[in-house]
Amino acid sequence: MVSTPFVGAAMSSIAIADYALISDRHSAALISRDGSVDWLCFPRFDSPSMFGRLLDEEAGHWSIRPSASCEVSRRYVEQTMVLETTFRTASGTVVLTDALLVGADNGGHRLGVGVPRLLARRVSGVDGEVPMETVYRPRPEYGLIAPILSATPGGVTSRGGAEWLVLTTPTAMSFTDASAHAAFTVRAGESLYFGMHRSTLEEAPAHVWPQEELAGRLQSTIAAWRSWSDLHQAYDGPWRELVHHSGRVLQALSFQPSGAIVAAATTSLPEGVGGERNWDYRYTWVRDASLTMEALWVAACPDEAQDFFSFLATAAPSLSKERSLQIMFGVGGEHDLSERTLPHLKGWRDSRPVRVGNGAWSQQQIDVYGELLDAAHRLADQLQRIDDDTRWFLIACADTAAERWTEKDQGIWEVRGEPRHFLYSKVMCWTALDRAIGLADRLGAPADKVVAWRRTREEIHDAVLREGWSEEAGAFTQYFGSTALDASNLMMPIVGFLPADDPRMVATIDATAERLTDDAGLVYRYRTEGGVDGLAGEEGTFLLCTFWLAQAMALAGQAERASGVFEQAAAYVNDVGLLAEEVDPATGELLGNFPQAFSHIGLVNAAWAISQARRPIAA
Repeated sequence: MVSTPFVGAAMSSIAIADYALISDRHSAALISRDGSVDWLCFPRFDSPSMFGRLLDEEAGHWSIRPSASCEVSRRYVEQTMVLETTFRTASGTVVLTDALLVGADNGGHRLGVGVPRLLARRVSGVDGEVPMETVYRPRPEYGLIAPILSATPGGVTSRGGAEWLVLTTPTAMSFTDASAHAAFTVRAGESLYFGMHRSTLEEAPAHVWPQEELAGRLQSTIAAWRSWSDLHQAYDGPWRELVHHSGRVLQALSFQPSGAIVAAATTSLPEGVGGERNWDYRYTWVRDASLTMEALWVAACPDEAQDFFSFLATAAPSLSKERSLQIMFGVGGEHDLSERTLPHLKGWRDSRPVRVGNGAWSQQQIDVYGELLDAAHRLADQLQRIDDDTRWFLIACADTAAERWTEKDQGIWEVRGEPRHFLYSKVMCWTALDRAIGLADRLGAPADKVVAWRRTREEIHDAVLREGWSEEAGAFTQYFGSTALDASNLMMPIVGFLPADDPRMVATIDATAERLTDDAGLVYRYRTEGGVDGLAGEEGTFLLCTFWLAQAMALAGQAERASGVFEQAAAYVNDVGLLAEEVDPATGELLGNFPQAFSHIGLVNAAWAISQARRPIAA
């Protein structure tokens, strides 16, 4: 918990690291250090925002904070994703507690069932008395709507568009410019409860909540998160608290009705300030599947892994000769994620365009077959119970990998330049066949098909060793015939393509550490200067790739070196333990969508690999 002065700041200067996440496993909010909800999408992660000041000053927010300057510190309530912000002023101290409330009976595996669509905020006096102020400025549909606000007994109603919002407030509000605001004082021992309840015109209308009911539901939300943590989090290795917290972050980024996990809670936070590398990450990628499975086994439990795989096995099937396996889906299993821009939004620190949807959904990426079958392989024991359609689908994925591995694609990084023979894609086609061979009995694959898979697996292996190794680079390279490095090649030992201590792999690990890092030792996914990705501008170092480097070093028996790399990356968690996608090499500031599931997945998997590398070898 870090305590720093806060005297107010212009929205454009708020750092990504100054935000904290709360979630009800359907949607997510980001709250700044000064107690402002600057991002909230209801009723799903990918719904239009109600508060969008994260991307434009005029796109809505809801702040509660002292009216005087203060010292600020934050933490999550132990074992939960309920946020506490402590404001210390010259006259006294208050604690602001924020939560997206979960359902009434949400212990253990039921976390997120039947949520009320209610953001609750409690202001509690600790000592002295503190003058406070609140500004409530909802702007539905990414800021397009300035709703009509009206007073109602105990609250404020909001009309405009498809949303019906009711603010519960214990203090009278005044109204100007489609906003409500109030000044009030909190004294030691007092607790005041605020809440924003959301419904649509089709649902039972939102309403004002009694103070005692908000108090009870907040406490039950805390208890539900703790119940989930007690049941699921058994990891007891190095960096235990970071691993457990990352498990809760992944749970917070999961969509309870389907088991999907979004890549991040936001859209269009840039990979470079002022640049165009701004993407919508509120979707689920097949690319993440096998790494997510591993992290859930370590930091959560097999039930979450099973839920995630069940989502993929339901959403993904749609194979044909004309169309490859889709690389990503909406959290409800949707396939069409067509991309558009929102020109009315300025973007975080004027980083345009702001995008919703993601055009990468229609790209060809042949690595996805390996990631899906690797995920299935991690759940091999459960596959005895899968249905015939899923067996057929997994066999078809292996067949398609065997057929298409010779094709060019856009690769793991979804480049928007020309397709190439990316090495990682070939390695993951090998992984698809390797895992399918291992699952052949459970899938009921015919013997002659398995023979063909084995033959193609060896062809891929030979091609990668022959075409992917560069004597000039002294390493495996980004695509056949190149000399460029790519951090995704660190996955080769992680998936078992080569042992990590193979001399070529050790050389690739060393080359990555020496030539694909910044001055702080953080890893770039690749160098952008060559224009391979078809985009202008530069990007930061990738935290996931840095954790991959640590994991590969651990697998190579370099536990101490791996620990040093891990510590370098983990040092970038913010004051409440959250990671974005990237780090700005010039400033050390977090960049990209936030919080980033892949970064937390990388943290968990690297910690596990290092813990295993440190274990004494049995006599």
